Amino acid sequence: MSEVLVAGGGIGGLAAAFTQARAGHRVRLLERAQEFGEVGAGLQLGPNATRLLAGWGLLDRVIAAGVLPERLVFRDALTGEELTDLPLGEDFQDRYGAPYVVVHRSDLHGILLEACRAAGVDLVRGTGVERVETRGERATAYCAGGAVHDGDVVIAADGLQSGLRGQLVADEPLDSGFIAHRGTCPLPDDFDTTEVVAWFGPDCHFVQYALRGGKLLNQVAVFRRGRDLDSAYEGCCEQVQKGLPYLWRDRNWPMLDREPARTWVRGRLALLGDAAHPMLQYLAQGACQALEDAHELAAQAAGGDWDRALAAYQEIRAPRTARVQATARLWGDIWHVDGVGRILRNELFQTRDRSSYVYTDWLYGETTVTTRSAAADSTATASAVRR
Repeated sequence: MSEVLVAGGGIGGLAAAFTQARAGHRVRLLERAQEFGEVGAGLQLGPNATRLLAGWGLLDRVIAAGVLPERLVFRDALTGEELTDLPLGEDFQDRYGAPYVVVHRSDLHGILLEACRAAGVDLVRGTGVERVETRGERATAYCAGGAVHDGDVVIAADGLQSGLRGQLVADEPLDSGFIAHRGTCPLPDDFDTTEVVAWFGPDCHFVQYALRGGKLLNQVAVFRRGRDLDSAYEGCCEQVQKGLPYLWRDRNWPMLDREPARTWVRGRLALLGDAAHPMLQYLAQGACQALEDAHELAAQAAGGDWDRALAAYQEIRAPRTARVQATARLWGDIWHVDGVGRILRNELFQTRDRSSYVYTDWLYGETTVTTRSAAADSTATASAVRR
């Protein structure tokens, strides 16, 4: 039995801790904050993530806390016209082995936290890991305040602003030039809870979907820096304008990522989630890729050979997440064009074959040998969801 240390108690860190404990390892999770929790609002989980949650026995709880939308809808923010959609019903679930779920970030975090407790993870609060030293087959985490923890491996899941990443990669977060305002409010009577809607505008976009069984409306407004929230959406259609008063005005989030890193592992220290591959939000894959990381690392470590496991984890996951990072950047550029670019984008979207999966198979389909087992575990769950 290995001793695993996890630095960071966000969604990625909890997923890593749970999967390692589920595999039979002793796990200690070290969280910097005095309390466990997540800041933010809604979260979209594609079937590449929900397949894993099904295999972990957690998907039913996630579905109960969230909403199962019937389609993703893309609209022009200026005219309101529908450009294209992605149906999320029976054919989609049959193809990918699991549903598309939207859930409040804090609800998913709470489900993973409870799963960690039930699996016997030692959850330590108020202990931030400042550096890690590895010697041979052991790793030591040195924490703020002087605490020291030893294990066979340290998994750094300390987020986009990861302090531990600097031990492997000399880089800084990159600012995309866009900021996000978020907000939730009681669901309006006229809102369709079956849809996740993204409105594309020049240098801005707006996302809406229901949360918590249709009780809440989640909204995200993303626009280029240099304007305030209201002026950024001048000229947008009535549906977008109606949503602006419900956004939080006292806080915003800069849209940051980093260049893909080739090195995720040094000795017995490994990066995971946003610490390894922070990405822009346009593919809704940040949390999904962290769950994939956690599953892959646990699968590779099942044999107890950590050196081999860490090398395989990096080899499998780094190219996959680099593609997601790059595609998210490109997708954001497509969303925000104006002029001739907007006309061409709209025509392309409106004329695409809506029954085609050519743009989603690489993202939602099977990606590695070790993740295929989760798909088999989730078949019954996906069938039950459709019934």
